[in-house]
Amino acid sequence: MQEVVELTDKAIEQVKVIANKEKPSEGQGLRLAVVGGGCSGLSYKIEFSEIKDKDNIQKYDGFVVVIDPKSSIYLKGVTLDFQDGLNGKGFVFVNPNAQNTCGCGESFSL
Repeated sequence: MQEVVELTDKAIEQVKVIANKEKPSEGQGLRLAVVGGGCSGLSYKIEFSEIKDKDNIQKYDGFVVVIDPKSSIYLKGVTLDFQDGLNGKGFVFVNPNAQNTCGCGESFSL
């Protein structure tokens, strides 16, 4: 089965670091979601939260990524990257489907 979102090696490493610090409880995963708002109409959301029955689950070594069905539509084909360094922004969603993105890169429209 094709994954909804692809995680780069850097993103996987960083999620593991954060998971080791935050220690999400059993039954929680890294939730990637799209919510209304932001300069361009839709914003990305990333957090550890409870896994729900209808969530799409992607398993990685040490953690799982969960995406609700509605967000899956917007996130299909997206790559989650982690950028560090002088101009690093942290987690970055690379969305080839976005028509417009705001200057901060945290919101988009289709």
